[in-house]
Amino acid sequence: MSEQLNKNPVEGFSAGLIEDNDLYRWEVLIIGPPDTLYEGGVFKAHLTFPKDYPLRPPKMKFITDIWHPNVDKNGDVCISILHEPGEDKYGYEKPEERWLPIHTVETIMISVISMLADPNGDSPANVDAAKEWREDRHGAFKRKVARCVRKSQETAFE
Repeated sequence: MSEQLNKNPVEGFSAGLIEDNDLYRWEVLIIGPPDTLYEGGVFKAHLTFPKDYPLRPPKMKFITDIWHPNVDKNGDVCISILHEPGEDKYGYEKPEERWLPIHTVETIMISVISMLADPNGDSPANVDAAKEWREDRHGAFKRKVARCVRKSQETAFE
């Protein structure tokens, strides 16, 4: 997994093992994408890979506080690419939008960065954030994100 990353570094994030002897747990640092409310933030997250990766997706959890419609209040990331493969029992997602074994840490990170830039308000993991994003994007939502960005800068390298 890590060899691919070093060959093709992607702008906006870095990733590595949390502990050298555990290939299933990664820490990623995501830089808030330019020209978004998250710009300037340095958000830490963990990727936990199942033993049967790449047949099943990893789980991703932000360790840094983040206010976003597609990240629940515990930090768990909820996007199509990280959902179990196959049919969506609720009919929201097409199978090709969900996890496929061809995905890599890199494609996951590209999706997460794009999620930060463009939240999906239709299937929110954080209903309160989604409501603010829809109704008061430049007020309450923007203030909470700005607070997360400031906090992330202070705690990024602890």
